[in-house]
Amino acid sequence: MLKTGQQMSQKQSQQQRLSPQQIQYIKLLQLPTLALEQRVEEELEMNPVLEEAEPEDQVDQQEELNPGEEWEDKNKEDVDPVDQNEDIDWDEFMHNTEYDGNDYSSSYSGSSGNEDWRDLPDPYHESLLEELEQQVGLLDLDEEEEMIADQILGSLDEDGYFRRETEAVVDNIAFNKGVLISEEDVERVRKQIQQLDPPGIASKDLKDCLIVQLEMMDEGVTGRDTALEMLKKHWKSFEKKHFGKLKKKLDVDDEGLQDAFECIKGLDPKPGGSGNVVDDTKNYIEPDFEVRYEPGETVNGEDAGEGDFIIKLNDRNVPPLRISPRYKKMWDDLKKKKNSNPEAKETKDFIKNKIDSAQWFIDSIRQRQNTLMNTMKTIVALQEDFFKHGEGLKPMILKDIAERVNLDISTISRVVNGKYVQTSFGVFELKYFFSEGIETESGEEVSSTEVKNIVQEIVDNEDKQNPLSDQAIADKLKDKGYKVARRTVSKYREQLNIPVARLRKQIM
Repeated sequence: MLKTGQQMSQKQSQQQRLSPQQIQYIKLLQLPTLALEQRVEEELEMNPVLEEAEPEDQVDQQEELNPGEEWEDKNKEDVDPVDQNEDIDWDEFMHNTEYDGNDYSSSYSGSSGNEDWRDLPDPYHESLLEELEQQVGLLDLDEEEEMIADQILGSLDEDGYFRRETEAVVDNIAFNKGVLISEEDVERVRKQIQQLDPPGIASKDLKDCLIVQLEMMDEGVTGRDTALEMLKKHWKSFEKKHFGKLKKKLDVDDEGLQDAFECIKGLDPKPGGSGNVVDDTKNYIEPDFEVRYEPGETVNGEDAGEGDFIIKLNDRNVPPLRISPRYKKMWDDLKKKKNSNPEAKETKDFIKNKIDSAQWFIDSIRQRQNTLMNTMKTIVALQEDFFKHGEGLKPMILKDIAERVNLDISTISRVVNGKYVQTSFGVFELKYFFSEGIETESGEEVSSTEVKNIVQEIVDNEDKQNPLSDQAIADKLKDKGYKVARRTVSKYREQLNIPVARLRKQIM
């Protein structure tokens, strides 16, 4: 018998929900240094209770880690958020909620020491689009041609190419401006724009871009005419580097073909640069950490292994934070009045909410710094050889760090993502230090990053006239004691942005 109707039942289940403080901490954790500076500025603007602390008595400190030593968090005390009770121990509260931006040293060797310069605005630089608009303004164009030029410039891709269909420009101008133009009109204006600086801008494809630049080149340049003929008539052979066919078709010897290729190598395949068409400002990497090794005593001219790692967290532009004393006084005055009218209650609630928010933010910043330092120190402890000598990277995965600092793998992933460290051997993204292990023939486990470096070295030193196939590279790795399959070599080669052997072939 089929039963219909509604039934009520109870079910007990557990769900884990993140508190607002935890969400804020997670968001701050994944921010790199420059983004953190902006986030702190935003919070200072939004919350009047939060303010910069006075920079008095701030002393630069630095954390030292002896090889193999585990770091003890000196700021590990947990500060509970303001509870619902109006009685607040302000002496303790003010002490615990101040965040001193110099708890983790931000001094960098080589800095000028004059932080006032950092407050100066960056000089204004015209974007490439603005420069092109000015150049177009100097062309002898009528009103319709100016509309076409505006459409072309507005359609340029990041690399400076015009990949939009010509017919789409015709339709757009007809629909929005009510002016009928032809595709020939669009092409005529586009070719004029191609002659502007940088040459080749607004090209349809790579072939078009290179040909324009060659045509603008002085006729006396060695290899120019051969290069033009090669690109115009034998593009596919050029792309595939079929040198034998090209010499026969162009009726040139090795030297003549070499001159043509050298001429083409001097051209710019991306006249718009890397995303500079709209914005010509440059993105700079601001290292989040600095790590250097200071050797101890030496025995027979070699480090005895008793040196120290100096690890610094870069937060020099993150100001020390505190709860505003002015709002503390305001809170005390409201408490003394014992006024229960709606306005007074609303004011109390406002101040209390802002105090909660400010304290959570300060605690999240402090917790972020602790987590970052714990993670960086653990990475250094596991990769001592690299930070000492710049080589000898060991296999290491996120789980290795997570287990040692007692944090979730996802938390370590957020710490690592987008963060950089300044070392004596250059600037590295933290992701660089994580890699799977590959076993050598002797049974030793090495980092896949080290194997990639060897692949790069093999390719750099190969015979450019007869570049090595992936299998040949795998064989050379085997000779060096690394058991790597051909498909693994192919994967590493692609990750290193190394073309296949055919495209690496050169004329000597």
